[in-house]
Amino acid sequence: MNFTSRSLTLLISLAVALVLTAFLALASYFSSEGFKVALVIVFISCFLLVYFSYEALVLREIKNVYTSLEKVKKQDFKKIESKSSFTSDPLTKIKDEIYMIAERKQQEIDELKRLQAMRREFLADVSHELKTPIFAAQGFIHTLLDGAMDDPNVRERFLEKAAKSLDGLDALVQDLISISQFEKGVAKMAKRNFDAVQLMHEVFEQLEQKAAQHQVSLHLETSSDQQVILFADPNRMRQVFINLIDNAIKYGRKGGNIWVMFDEGRKKYTVTVKDDGRGIAQEHINRIFERFYRIDKSRARDTSSTGLGLAICKHIVEAHKSFIAVKSEVEKGTTLRFKLQKAKVA
Repeated sequence: MNFTSRSLTLLISLAVALVLTAFLALASYFSSEGFKVALVIVFISCFLLVYFSYEALVLREIKNVYTSLEKVKKQDFKKIESKSSFTSDPLTKIKDEIYMIAERKQQEIDELKRLQAMRREFLADVSHELKTPIFAAQGFIHTLLDGAMDDPNVRERFLEKAAKSLDGLDALVQDLISISQFEKGVAKMAKRNFDAVQLMHEVFEQLEQKAAQHQVSLHLETSSDQQVILFADPNRMRQVFINLIDNAIKYGRKGGNIWVMFDEGRKKYTVTVKDDGRGIAQEHINRIFERFYRIDKSRARDTSSTGLGLAICKHIVEAHKSFIAVKSEVEKGTTLRFKLQKAKVA
C-alpha cells in the first residue's frame, strides 16, 4: 500500500496528537526532572516522525529523479519502479515528465539525424543528376564553338544531342518542382470523370515504340467496348500510368509482358499494373518510392529517366486518398495495385 502526502500527514498528526495527549494526561504526575525527560521524548518523537516523512516523501523522490536523469543521459528510457511505500505526487509527476520530455526529444533528435542523412543523400543525387545533362550539353556546345560548327552534319548532330540533354534537364527540374509541391501540400488535383480505358490506350500508343525496343508486350485486360469511368485527375493519372509502365518496360525481360487491369468494386476500381520481369528483392520493396533510389546502383543510369517517377506516382496516388501496394518476387515479376474512386453521378 502506497501512502500519499495527505494520508501520511494525517498519520503524523494523529501520532503527534496521541503523544501530546499522553504527555498532558501524565503532566501532573511528573516532577521537574520527569517533565524535562518527557519533553525530550516528545521532541525526539516528533522530530523522527517529521524527518521520516520528509525523507520518504521528498528526498527519496529527489534521488529517483537524479537516477532518472542518469538513465536519460544514457538514453535508457525504461522507467524505474520506486521501492518506497510512499508517493509524492508532484515529484512523481516531475519524474514522469522528465522521462516523457527526454523520450520525445531523443525521438526528435533521431528524426533530425535521419532527415539530415536523407538531405545529404538527396543533395548528392540531385547534384549528380543535374551535372550529367549540363556537362553533356556543355561538351557538345564547346565542341561546336571550337570549330565543329563549320561541318553541317556535325553541327546538326551535336545541336540535337545538346537539345536532348537540356530537355532531360528540364524534365528533371519539372519533376523536382512537382515533388516539392506534393510535399508542401500545394499541388492541386483537377478531378473529373474520365474513361480510364481510353487513357490507357493513349499511354500504350505513347510507349509502344519503347516496349518494342525492349521486346515487351503490353496488354490491357478489358473488352473492346468496356468503359472504366473514374473520378480523378486524368493528367496526373496519365503521369502515373506512364511512369509505372515505363518502369516495368525498363526492368522487364526480352519477350516479357505487362498487363493493366481494372477490377470494379462497390465504390472504387482496383487498378493493377503487373509484369513478369526481373522482380524486386524484399529488402528494396519499401524503398523503391524514394527519390533517386536505385536497386542496382552499379548499373549505368538511364539518361531518359529522372529517377523521380515512382516517387511522383506515390504522391499522386496518395493525393487521391489511396496508396500503392507492391508485391514482387525475384525473376517472377512485380505487381502494383491502387484504388481510384468511381465516377461521380451528376
